[in-house]
Amino acid sequence: MEKQLIKKENKSKEKQSKIKAGTKFTIMAVILIAIFCFALTPVTLQNDTYYTIKIGEHIVNNGIDMQDPFSWHENLPYTYPHWLYDLITYLIYNLFGMTGIYVTTCILSIILGVSVYAVNRKLCKNQLFSFLITIGVMYLIRGYIAARAQLVTFILFIWTIYLIEKFLETKKKRYAVGLILIPILIANMHAAVFLFYFVLYLPYIVEYIIACISERIIYRKGEVNLIKLKIKRLSRKPGNEEKINELKEKLRKIEEQIDKVKIKRTKELQNPYKIRLVKKEAVKWLILIFIICLFTGLLTPIGDTPYTYLFKTMQGNTTQNINEHLPMTLSSETEVICTLILFLSIMIFTKTKIRLCDLFMLSGLCYLMLMSRRQITMFALICSPILNRMLVELAKIYTKENIEQVVEKLTKVFAIIVISVIMLGLSYYEGKDKLDDTYIDETAYPVQACDYILENIDLKTARFYNEYNYGSYMIFRGIPVFIDSRADLYAPEFNNTIDDIFMDFINTSNIGTFYEDTFEKYNITHVITYKNSKTNMIITDTKDPKYKELYSDKYFVIYERLQDVER
Repeated sequence: MEKQLIKKENKSKEKQSKIKAGTKFTIMAVILIAIFCFALTPVTLQNDTYYTIKIGEHIVNNGIDMQDPFSWHENLPYTYPHWLYDLITYLIYNLFGMTGIYVTTCILSIILGVSVYAVNRKLCKNQLFSFLITIGVMYLIRGYIAARAQLVTFILFIWTIYLIEKFLETKKKRYAVGLILIPILIANMHAAVFLFYFVLYLPYIVEYIIACISERIIYRKGEVNLIKLKIKRLSRKPGNEEKINELKEKLRKIEEQIDKVKIKRTKELQNPYKIRLVKKEAVKWLILIFIICLFTGLLTPIGDTPYTYLFKTMQGNTTQNINEHLPMTLSSETEVICTLILFLSIMIFTKTKIRLCDLFMLSGLCYLMLMSRRQITMFALICSPILNRMLVELAKIYTKENIEQVVEKLTKVFAIIVISVIMLGLSYYEGKDKLDDTYIDETAYPVQACDYILENIDLKTARFYNEYNYGSYMIFRGIPVFIDSRADLYAPEFNNTIDDIFMDFINTSNIGTFYEDTFEKYNITHVITYKNSKTNMIITDTKDPKYKELYSDKYFVIYERLQDVER
């Protein structure tokens, strides 16, 4: 009895020690992740942020009128695809200025990092790999951390995976409620990715369908049901006893064979070669949630935009001319290559197994990433729990030491100091170049040129030709533009006009179309352009008499286009 009591006490102490170690590690991990995410957050605002502020202001003053108020092109319809994010961003800016937007972006970045860690830890039941993977994920997507609506949807998507997994595991209603609320937020925060939400369901649904089909074939359910139907039909009429007995005997033999197959199949499913195929009955309810969520896109003031935005975008030319939408070139993405090699190495050269739904998710997101470089973010975020599961299984197979014991060692004072020094050094390395940054980069945005325009040019009669990358800043300063980074607004798929304003800009900036032809077409009165742009180089080199230089600084130049001068 005494020995048993001593064993129980020892086990209780070990358990308490592991809980304390786990708590210490989690606190350390959250703090270090927060510092790293803060270091990754850029100080300089991205071009979309400027029009976001002005759209939010317009919504406050005029509501959602589905018309663009910022371009001098007349009657352009605008879909307000992230109206709620725009509104919130403006309110923050109105109260706290640019500093408020920067601080909000830092907070969202930290929430994202902590969310990735929390979801991985909860789903994969480990802390060490969750911490390491979170750092890797945030590093991979560092180029997409900005004051944009996508930062909010990243958080929503990683929690979607958690809710799906927990619902399939427990069937609890609270997870279903969460899954229904998330697409409502996405439809209002970032309608462009609304349909992507449903992509996350597909691997689980497809796995379930495959499991049902395989069971039907392997267990000969179709044949068994057909025989039972024949017996039922024959039993209605007298004189068929002999045929019924024959069918019953045939059915008995088939069922005996099925029982043997079931025993063998159960053993195979418990220890498959590489791919785990599990039929989760809760998927039937997940499909119902999927159908309900399809209608959540209607709970928004922007009409059918959540359903149509992506299709219209894919039909046009904008995705072929915007850098983040272009196909990914693997040779220029070393981190992605290393990640793919890690996945393939574990799957091919180890005894680690992968769930079929995880294989579908991994393959599908890898394909999307190769098709569009911006999907690196979704690949990194959504596939992080998949990598985590594989690493945990790999550790169990090939290491004698328990991960919890490793975590316990890492919570010793010396280990905490070493890990903290490494992470603080990495955070400093990532953040040191941002120390001297300002909210507005005057090399990229025409700050002084806009000052000149507002002081010297009548905006009521002026029709400016400007370039895509800084049009949003001009909107922020209250100057009507030819184009800005809301590419969809200027594409015929959205504005139903004959003119493809977006492609006219692309062709003009690339000298595929002579700039004067475009300016004549749109009756341009003034031109603002980068000094190193092709348009400015031609105007300067040819000393084009039709263009009078009004303003020039180190990066930008403004011309007045003279109407009464012949070339």
